[in-house]
Amino acid sequence: MGALAIDAVVCWKWTPARGFRSHFGASTVNVLRRMVARHYARPHRFICVTDDPRGLDAAVEAIPLWREFATLLSPWGPKQPSCYRRLRAFAADVGQILGQRFVSLDLDTVVVGDLVPLWERPEDFVIWQNTTRRTTYNGSMFLLRAGTRTQVYDRFDPRVSPLRAKAAGQFGSDQGWISYCLGRGQAVWTQRDGVYSYRNDLKSAAALPSDARIVFFHGAHDPWSPECQRLPWVRAHYQ
Repeated sequence: MGALAIDAVVCWKWTPARGFRSHFGASTVNVLRRMVARHYARPHRFICVTDDPRGLDAAVEAIPLWREFATLLSPWGPKQPSCYRRLRAFAADVGQILGQRFVSLDLDTVVVGDLVPLWERPEDFVIWQNTTRRTTYNGSMFLLRAGTRTQVYDRFDPRVSPLRAKAAGQFGSDQGWISYCLGRGQAVWTQRDGVYSYRNDLKSAAALPSDARIVFFHGAHDPWSPECQRLPWVRAHYQ
């Protein structure tokens, strides 16, 4: 196992607040685990932090979801998702729960290539970039050495932090705060690393780019939707 290999891949699934419909079930977790297993050959834990572990494969390690920030809404409106619970990943003691070096990954993702070059990097923190002009970073994927960038958690005040991030033009919930709190200059993944946005880069593309490693379906598109399942490369990889 290489010195830079990660300990765990972490995904998140919780029961949405009243008025929201969840697109994510146990099957989306299980498919993500299988895609990661095919494309990251190193030994690792696959963790789902969740309030409902029913239906998860035996290879998925379910960790009970904490209640912290459970009722905190996005400052961008009641119809926008709120993921402030994920900020606990930046707490100083999170290594005891998630491992010393881990990747957080969204469920609406298709893995299409080798993940080793993405995840075995020397930096303490790496995050996806280049999805919208309004937000410096996208929280769909980040790599973290536990106990670093702790200001993201320590400085978060649920009464004022979301509003400060919004006032600075940083869109989203947790990713808005991460972008505001850390500022520019963090290590990032972009298209040059084989990290693509379906909405921004591939929706109108004739084919999957040959250098693609991972594709995120952030926003209105889901890889399991009939629209996206019509694409041969989605059907081939999202299974």
